[in-house]
Amino acid sequence: MNATPTHQALQPEFRLLVLLVSIGFFMQGLDTTIVNTAIPAMARSLGEDPLQMHSVVVAYVLSVAACIPLSGWLADRFGVRNTYFAAIIIFTLASLGCGYAESLNELLVYRVIQGIGGALLLPIGRLAMLKVIPRTQFLAAMSLMSLAGLIGPLIGPTLGGWIVEVTTWHWIFLINIPMGLLGVLITFKAMPNVTEPTVPTFDYVGIILLVLAMVGLSLGIENFANPQHSIWWSIGLIIIGFLASLIYAYHSHTHKNALFRSKLFKNRIYAVGIIGNFFARLGGNALPFLLPLMLQIAFGFEPFITGLLMIPTVLGSLASKPIIRPIIQKFGYRKVLIINTLLVGACIASFALTSADTPIWLRAIHFFIFGVLNSLQFVSMNTLTLKDLPQQDASSGNSFLSMIMMVSMSIGVALAGTLVNVFTAYLGAENTTTAFHITLLVLGSINIITAAIFWQIPKNTPV
Repeated sequence: MNATPTHQALQPEFRLLVLLVSIGFFMQGLDTTIVNTAIPAMARSLGEDPLQMHSVVVAYVLSVAACIPLSGWLADRFGVRNTYFAAIIIFTLASLGCGYAESLNELLVYRVIQGIGGALLLPIGRLAMLKVIPRTQFLAAMSLMSLAGLIGPLIGPTLGGWIVEVTTWHWIFLINIPMGLLGVLITFKAMPNVTEPTVPTFDYVGIILLVLAMVGLSLGIENFANPQHSIWWSIGLIIIGFLASLIYAYHSHTHKNALFRSKLFKNRIYAVGIIGNFFARLGGNALPFLLPLMLQIAFGFEPFITGLLMIPTVLGSLASKPIIRPIIQKFGYRKVLIINTLLVGACIASFALTSADTPIWLRAIHFFIFGVLNSLQFVSMNTLTLKDLPQQDASSGNSFLSMIMMVSMSIGVALAGTLVNVFTAYLGAENTTTAFHITLLVLGSINIITAAIFWQIPKNTPV
């Protein structure tokens, strides 16, 4: 009878590989959050309205979402080292382009390219570790790597705020250059170029339909309150997005090499988890963008102070990690997700009660509680979604979940920016604070309604 392999400490020969993957994870995590506190300063420099700058976040997140399905196929076809090397080069050069951008449109082009590189960094890094590091040391490797992923979002908002106060916003992108160069130097030494002997034909039709769906829905919502486009332009984009989604649903059912086969959704737990993930993340993912904007635009806070105020959210997320598993084991997925979804919605809505005069200590506690609840929500949803997938569907199911998470963030930020603009236009520029408050109430309400999705989880679902 075979003994179960024990978890071992990471051996020295694998440490450089883990450092390399950690660099990519850190860069991606940092770039998702560092922009949030810098948006008002970027808007002033580029001569744009800060309330119309959500496209800087959406462009990056959307291109990450669009390229996630490519990552596994590219790594199998061209090798993990070659693909990872290309990803770091693309990300670093795009960061340089962002740092020298002189207009919003130029910045958006480089943010899209940066997202393409960012989309490949984490999944291919994780894949390289999976293929190279022995299973007995994999847990130790993942634990070390996840630290880098936590540090990026922890320091991102504060670092972004500090940079725009002591220098210019361009440096929030230029700081990626030394990290990228270090990654380039380590790649050929630390990462073997593992390839697969047989690689299926890539589903080009599927990726085009998915990109059309994601871009149509996100940009349609984002441009809804943009004075440069008519409302019919936005409606047209949303219709294209919906049609592409429906055609892809048919394609996934009939095409044997489809990126994500429809059989994934025959698993009821997976289907509920994916739909719940999409809607429950709209508000939770929009707040790291919306709250720094409200603190600076509506309440008049300095960028650095705004960044510091975002730290309790990440600390709340860290503090929740040890308690998540015991809570799920005691109460079960169904109860935890229904109650916690209601709590997250109420917490998002409660930010509408804050003002410029809210005491800093109370604001910090509020952010900390949100971080705890949001982390509990995300981890519970993710583990529920993937837990019953058979081994042959695990890779495809995980990629689809990763893509949905990024699409939800993209649409959430676009929706939050659009709602603030709509309510500001209706109430007048002097009532910007009220516009932010109503937006928070709407986002909180979406979360509360989402609890109905988790109601569909069978009562006897095992932990």
